[in-house]
Amino acid sequence: EVQFVESGGGLVQVGGSLRLSCAPSVITRDEYAIGWFRQAPGKEREGVSCISASKGYTHYVDSVKGRFTISKINANNTVYLEMNSLKPEDTAVYYCIPTLFPDCDRPTDFGSWGQGTQVTVSS
Repeated sequence: EVQFVESGGGLVQVGGSLRLSCAPSVITRDEYAIGWFRQAPGKEREGVSCISASKGYTHYVDSVKGRFTISKINANNTVYLEMNSLKPEDTAVYYCIPTLFPDCDRPTDFGSWGQGTQVTVSS
């Protein structure tokens, strides 16, 4: 079982920014990716973004495209989600988890959900 630790969440005003961090990964093959998901109260968990483990191909859900940027530091494989122009609709618990790629809405069978990090966007 592989479980990553998320950090960087917090309370931010509308239009503000946050940078989320996902613990270093040992996954390197591009049939896998590191995905960011989020879950708001009363709603299903949804995929937000992912980056392939080796070559760094990226994907974004339409609702965050142009506002969020996913990146990876090669030295330690830490994955970041830079969140700009935040909206109240972005309020959720955010998770990172190993996924398949390009079908990065599907976690791998060896991944598991952690506690996530809370992002709250206030009006």
